Amino acid sequence: MKYGYTRTSTKDKQDDDLQRRALLDAGVDSRQIFSDQVSGSREARTRSGWTDLDERLRADDELVVWRIDRIGRSMIDVITTVKDLLDRGVEVRSLSDGIDPSTREGRLMLSLMATFAEYERELIQERVQAGVDAARARGVRFGRPAPDAKKVALNLRTVQHLIDSEGLGVVEASRTVGWSKATYYRHRSAAAAS
Repeated sequence: MKYGYTRTSTKDKQDDDLQRRALLDAGVDSRQIFSDQVSGSREARTRSGWTDLDERLRADDELVVWRIDRIGRSMIDVITTVKDLLDRGVEVRSLSDGIDPSTREGRLMLSLMATFAEYERELIQERVQAGVDAARARGVRFGRPAPDAKKVALNLRTVQHLIDSEGLGVVEASRTVGWSKATYYRHRSAAAAS
């Protein structure tokens, strides 16, 4: 079966007439066209129209889009989504871009897009690492803050007192100070080691 998909931006309040007419001209039945009017920043799998369409797509079906960027928010999202469809046996055809994985040229275009998507992923990773390195250089600490040593010592004494004097079990005594049994044992081991 042949399906179509359109996506327009909420910001521009565009309508999908141009996309829809192109899909109809390509032989897609109007009842088989699914649409979203959402920000391009949302991944394909989070859109309601795409989700409805994706549930219907089966092997040997064909998905027709006006342009390949209508499928995803970024090159990475587009390539991931298209690869998933192709792996499931769904043909993907983009009318304006001339991307048709059943042709050599279409496969070449998808391969080039995959290469650029990988490049984009690496750039993002480099930028994130550069930001982390810059923050560390400014003295920013990452992760959970170190516990207050005085409070930990007080909690350890309290739990130990409840166990020794009141006869409570480790689980009950630890809960009174807001700890789990594992947290109690971790702090107790750390205190014994220091």
